[in-house]
Amino acid sequence: MDPALIIPVLGISCGLLAIIGGVFIKPFLRLQERRMEIEAQMTAEKAAQYAARTERLEQRVQVLERIITDRGMGLAEEIEKLRDAPLN
Repeated sequence: MDPALIIPVLGISCGLLAIIGGVFIKPFLRLQERRMEIEAQMTAEKAAQYAARTERLEQRVQVLERIITDRGMGLAEEIEKLRDAPLN
């Protein structure tokens, strides 16, 4: 190959590579980034749901612990008081 043709061929090749990268690769990378953002949002929502559920379960366990450990009142009276009490 003639050395004088190497420079134009390299220039054209670099230009084509840049065009292909801009047309195909850049949108593909944007799509992957958007997918990761959506997945992160969904994961955060699930974590919040699990945290809320855990909080409710902890509250219920605390109520049960109070019922079990409070020996001064009858069990039925305590259950009725807790039913009437508003939940936090």
